[in-house]
Amino acid sequence: MDEGGSGLPGFKIFGHPVLPLPSAPAMFSMAATRCFHEFGWTKEDLARVAVKNHDNGSYHPKAHFRSKITIDQVMKAPMIADPLGRFDCCAMSDGAAALILTTPELAESYAHADDYILVKANAISCRTNFPWYIPSNGPGADFTAFPATVKAAEYAYKEAGITDPRKEIDAAEVHDCFTITELINCQDLQFCDRGMAAEELKNGTFNWDGETAVNPSGGLKSFGHPIGSTGCRMLQEITKQLQGRAEGRQVPDAKVGLCQNLGGAFSVCSVTVLGQRD
Repeated sequence: MDEGGSGLPGFKIFGHPVLPLPSAPAMFSMAATRCFHEFGWTKEDLARVAVKNHDNGSYHPKAHFRSKITIDQVMKAPMIADPLGRFDCCAMSDGAAALILTTPELAESYAHADDYILVKANAISCRTNFPWYIPSNGPGADFTAFPATVKAAEYAYKEAGITDPRKEIDAAEVHDCFTITELINCQDLQFCDRGMAAEELKNGTFNWDGETAVNPSGGLKSFGHPIGSTGCRMLQEITKQLQGRAEGRQVPDAKVGLCQNLGGAFSVCSVTVLGQRD
């Protein structure tokens, strides 16, 4: 069914038989409100995510939005779903991405025979698409973490042999559909302690030249979100980072990278770990 620009596919026909399904901004606004309560985060903390990612995106030749913004602009932008304003939300855009997956033997015959990138791990985890109806100690969520990301990361790290993500992951493209999502993702991916993502961001930990670069391309905030092609674009970005030929900002000496893609009501997550050849 072609729904045009009226919303995410399927959202009109799935859900509770009586209660309406919240919009995507409304879903993630609940997470923002809860994190404000639990961790003491503020709208200004969210604004720093937007400022960082738009700053990174301003250097990327393929980004949809290439203008730097200020915290003041984010704070004064029209409200979409309190506390998420216009600059806290990514755009729904058109776009396309393609990947070539092959064996090391075949990769030797391609153009990048000397620097092809290895898939160290890929893991997917699914949870309920209706977390607000289910207790957080079940398959639901407490809205300060996304269980699908936590579990997918656990699986991927085990497969890739990653024991200290903050130290071992040099660059990450994560699903910043909303500013709050990136902060929660950083915690779920173990880039920082629970409740500390806003402080780490403020201190520069997640800058393109920080300890763990998060969305050095500019993320969904700068590229928009063409849904299906977003995950492939992330993998392409990290591949180029590890090859030292990133478009836009190049993370210094990047050897191991991660891509995290979140779907639904934070109900399904894919985590992929990429690395240079051993």
